[in-house]
Amino acid sequence: MHIRDANAADLPRIVAILNEAIVHTTAIWSLQPTTVAERAAWLADRQAKGQPVLVATPGPDAPPGEVLGFATYGEFRARSGYQHTVENSLYVDEAARGRGIGTALLSALLARATSAGLHVMIAGIEASNLTSIRLHQRYGFSETGRLPQVGRKFDRWLDLVFLQKILN
Repeated sequence: MHIRDANAADLPRIVAILNEAIVHTTAIWSLQPTTVAERAAWLADRQAKGQPVLVATPGPDAPPGEVLGFATYGEFRARSGYQHTVENSLYVDEAARGRGIGTALLSALLARATSAGLHVMIAGIEASNLTSIRLHQRYGFSETGRLPQVGRKFDRWLDLVFLQKILN
C-alpha cells in the first residue's frame, strides 16, 4: 500500500467511495450523492489552502485513479481563533476495509498536521461507528463530547461523538 497526495485523476474513485458511504452508511450525513465536479472544486479549495487530501493506493506504481481510500483535514471552525485546529475525514472503499488502509491514512494525516504546526485534530463520528472511533482512539484521540440526536438519516436520529487529539 502507498499513501500519496490526491490528484484530479483520483476524483472518480474518491467520488465512488464517498457516494457508497452516502448511500449505504451513516458515516457521512449527506443525503445526496456528490459529483466529480463538486469534488474537483473541493480538491482545488483544499489544495489552495494547503490542506492535504491523501489517497491510499495498492502500491507506488499503481495507475492514477486506483484509490482504496482517502483522508483529509480542513478547518474546524471559520473564526481565526480556531486556526490551529482542524477536523479530519477518512473513508475507505467498502471492499478494502479491514486491511489497514484507515490506519495508514490516519497515521499519514496526523504526520502532515503535526509538520504543519497544527495543535489539535478533531474527529466527528456517528456514535455507532465503533470501528472509526476505535481507530482514532488507537492514535490517541479521546472522546470530548457527545451530541445526542443532532443528525437524521435512514429515518432515525443519529448521535455525534467528538474526539480530539492534541498534536503538540
